[in-house]
Amino acid sequence: QVQLVESGGGLVQAGGSLRLSCVASGRTVITFSSYTMGWFRQAPGKERESVGSITWDGGSAYYAESVKGRFTIARDNAKNTVYLQMNSLRPEDTAVYYCAGTPGAGLRSSPNGYNYWGQGTQVTVDS
Repeated sequence: QVQLVESGGGLVQAGGSLRLSCVASGRTVITFSSYTMGWFRQAPGKERESVGSITWDGGSAYYAESVKGRFTIARDNAKNTVYLQMNSLRPEDTAVYYCAGTPGAGLRSSPNGYNYWGQGTQVTVDS
């Protein structure tokens, strides 16, 4: 079993930045470095949507059009951690942000493609 814990959320002014972290624990020493990791978000009354995804080696990443050029996903397999750097934040970025992981290669944008989920961290962007 793999546990994912997000941190780094909070309240920020529009135009500001935040960096979210997601640390994996559990059966991770061998497996995390082989996992595709993703970030999702869910605003009140809306469906969960993909923010982006990164392959096991960090060699490829995918971003939703709404965040492209503003958000960056990175990972440090030695620390079992994936990051979401969010710049130029907008009020519409306000949501609970979740990290997710799944074994295997390939970028994945669908929530159905992930086996493990964190509990989420709230990001609020004030205009």
